[in-house]
Amino acid sequence: MAKSLGLTELIAIAIGGMVGGGIFTILGISVAMVGTLSPFAIAIGGVFALFGAYSYVKLGIYYKDEGATYAFFKRTYPKSKLAASFIGWYTIFGYISTLALYAYTFASYAISGYSNGEILRKSIAILIIAIFAFVNIWSVRGMGKIEDFMVYIKLIILLAISALFIYFGKTDLNNFISTLQQDFKSSSFLDIVTVSAITFVAYEGFQLVVNAVNEMQNPQKNIPRAIYSAVIIVATIYFIIALGAVLAIPAEDLIKNKEYALASGAKDILGSFGENLVIVGALLATSSAISSTLFGSSRQMARVADDGYMPTFLAKRRGTIPTNAIILMAILASLLIVSGGLRVILEFGSITFLLVSLLMAIANFKIRKKTNSHPVFALIAIFGLIIGAILILWYEYKVEFKQLIFIASIYLLLTIGALISIKENHD
Repeated sequence: MAKSLGLTELIAIAIGGMVGGGIFTILGISVAMVGTLSPFAIAIGGVFALFGAYSYVKLGIYYKDEGATYAFFKRTYPKSKLAASFIGWYTIFGYISTLALYAYTFASYAISGYSNGEILRKSIAILIIAIFAFVNIWSVRGMGKIEDFMVYIKLIILLAISALFIYFGKTDLNNFISTLQQDFKSSSFLDIVTVSAITFVAYEGFQLVVNAVNEMQNPQKNIPRAIYSAVIIVATIYFIIALGAVLAIPAEDLIKNKEYALASGAKDILGSFGENLVIVGALLATSSAISSTLFGSSRQMARVADDGYMPTFLAKRRGTIPTNAIILMAILASLLIVSGGLRVILEFGSITFLLVSLLMAIANFKIRKKTNSHPVFALIAIFGLIIGAILILWYEYKVEFKQLIFIASIYLLLTIGALISIKENHD
């Protein structure tokens, strides 16, 4: 069968998965914690992403398995059926949380200036998920071409917005440096790294490249090229966007307006043109992220179902397209939108992907000779991701304890689901 996805499409899938609702949501949270140091904290989040990317690249080249996170752990620890089931369930629902985050952010921008109604916002969020579920079921090649268009146009728009913020910003360089020095004195390095861990979900998405291994050209070369290129491009874009935002938009506005802060700031500086430009960029960013995440995570769900750790009907495919998995992921993300708050969704995703990236780093270290991984790099990845996981859990415990309890309850439900699947299919 002809392979549908080349390097351009693979980079688009990775960037599409990363540059979604995250960058619009994390700005307010990071500014509230570390002020003008936010661009640097968000960039350090890119270093955490590279730690995770190293392991995914090595394992992806070695196994060439569309099951990615789940399959890598299962094949590295073939006797650990219970752990494999847990990882499959946790990872899939981590993706579902990011789908909900992207769709919620899309809806926030779609109705901006017209309505603040929560029912309308959630209805539009569910509708956009349904649209891209249809696109993913329709055609792999069609999805890839649409993704190319959305991703590269949105990158141009986001960079243009950042340049306009920097050029027309209300803060001159001397004042910015002075504020930066004050924030550096009042914020510890631990605060900065904690923000980096919390914003890790904004880099989630590079793993989606591996999910496309059965439909990509030359996996041996294109997996590392696509993943490393995408992480570096996205970290650079995030830094520039965050820098432009803190230069141009007052900190209190970034904190108050949350995911709509960029559009609000653009309107103050550039009028309706600037606001509309940000809105278009946000709609493209979240749309491509929804499409990429549905594409990759549905294949992982089907792979988990193939092994009997999820209901077997989810493994059904039309050609290479896992239609039932796509539909169920769209339904579950819609239910999460109805029931969850934006910040809970964001931080559940960050915790989940930090933890599973850590497990991938441990798996890669175990078979480092087979994957041809440098032991020092593999250990650095483990150490860095452990720090990130500890920091975000400590932050939740100290600052958002009720939220941590809610997130723990989600994990409990997922654990019960994983245990039931083991009992029914592997007794």
